[in-house]
Amino acid sequence: MTDTCSLRTAVVGATCSGKSTLANRLAEKISADFIELDALHWEPHWQEAPLELFRARVQSAIQAEKWVSAGNYHVVRDLLWARAQTVIWLDYPFSIVFWRLVVRSIRRSILQEELWNGNRENLRTHLRLWSEDSLFHWLFKTYWRRKLEFPLLFRLPQHAHLRVIKFNHPREADSWLSTIHPP
Repeated sequence: MTDTCSLRTAVVGATCSGKSTLANRLAEKISADFIELDALHWEPHWQEAPLELFRARVQSAIQAEKWVSAGNYHVVRDLLWARAQTVIWLDYPFSIVFWRLVVRSIRRSILQEELWNGNRENLRTHLRLWSEDSLFHWLFKTYWRRKLEFPLLFRLPQHAHLRVIKFNHPREADSWLSTIHPP
């Protein structure tokens, strides 16, 4: 492991920025636990886990010595970021994350890819742009807010211990990841 990586890292960014992919690849490289927040949050039939249960699941997961998490859930940020040493922010252009969302939604819908707890995405649901269940709606609702929110969060005193690594393009993240070597 090089000095550009830490034992506990949280990967954040917009919907479809590649949080899970990067976090999983990093976790594999450094032999750390991969924490997929969506898997801890979503129950069968796309039901949200009760808040207390979700927080308990996250609290349990972050007790590991080495972990890399993927996700932006503000209701567990206090737990994750208090224990994290590094936050990687995937701050990619809207065009990239939008295109990734299109491709991923079509692929998952056609292949009926199982996600967490038996859940599968439905393209028709996502194409209802006015619906709170649409990931396209979610992207439009949160993309610019996160661009403003994350820099403010990083400056808060309770986050002063965090090393923040910001990538503006997937090539930057890939290049950085190639410098990380197993322990």
